[in-house]
Amino acid sequence: MKEYQNSISADEIKELPVAGFDGRIVIVDTPEKLQRACDHLMTCGVIGFDTETRPSFKAGVSYNVSLVQLSTEDVCYLVRLCSVRMERPLLHLLESKDVLKVGVDVVGDVRNLNKLRHFKAGGFVELQKEVEAFGIEDKSLRKMAAIILGVGVSKAQRLSNWEAKEMTSAQLRYAATDAWVCLKMYRALFGEGVHAPKVDVFAQPKPAPKPAKEAPAKEAEQKASGARKRRRPHRNRKKTKQTNND
Repeated sequence: MKEYQNSISADEIKELPVAGFDGRIVIVDTPEKLQRACDHLMTCGVIGFDTETRPSFKAGVSYNVSLVQLSTEDVCYLVRLCSVRMERPLLHLLESKDVLKVGVDVVGDVRNLNKLRHFKAGGFVELQKEVEAFGIEDKSLRKMAAIILGVGVSKAQRLSNWEAKEMTSAQLRYAATDAWVCLKMYRALFGEGVHAPKVDVFAQPKPAPKPAKEAPAKEAEQKASGARKRRRPHRNRKKTKQTNND
C-alpha cells in the first residue's frame, strides 16, 4: 500500500500545479440528452460524482441542487436540474450498485437530491472514509487531491450562480474538475480495477436477532421439580385436652 502524508497546509497547496479537467464537457438539459448520458455511464465501472447548488446570501433562503456532475476519464456530463427533471434514467444510475459513484460528502449530496425526488442510493464510494486506510486525515476535496495527486484544485467558482441561464466556461471547467478529480483519486488509491468499498455508506445494517429468553436455572429447576411432585393433602389432627386426675 502506498504511503501518503496525513495532512497538508494551505501554503504547501499553493506550491502545487493546478489541475483542471481537459476532456469533453456535455451539458445535459433535456430528457433526450439525459437518456443518452445515462446509457453511456451505465456501461462504466466507476465514475466521478459531485453536485453544485446555487448559493444563498440571505438568512432563511436556500435552493435545491442545481447541477449533478458525472465524469469518466475523458467526458463529464453536467446535468442541469434547473432545466431537466430527475427522470428514471438518472435515478436508475444513482441506485445502481454496478456503477460506483465516487465522491466527497456523498451522503450530503444524496440527501439534497432526495429533496427533489426520492430514490434509494446505491454504489456510492465516500472518499472521506476510504482514505482513512491510507492514514490521510485531511478530508476536504482540495486537500485530499493535493495529498493523493499532488495537484491544486481551484475553488474560485464555488459561490457562483449555478442556475444562470448560461454557465461560463470557468463554471463548466470547475464543475467538471470536481467530479473528475474524485475519479482520479480513486484510481490513484485503488488502480484501474473496481474494488469493493470498505464502507457502504448507504447499506442498511440487518437488525441483530433477538436472543431467546432463557429462564434462570433455579426457576427452571423449580418448575421441573414441581411437575414431578404432587402435593399431599393437609390432614386435620384432633387435639386432645389432657386432664390431671387427683
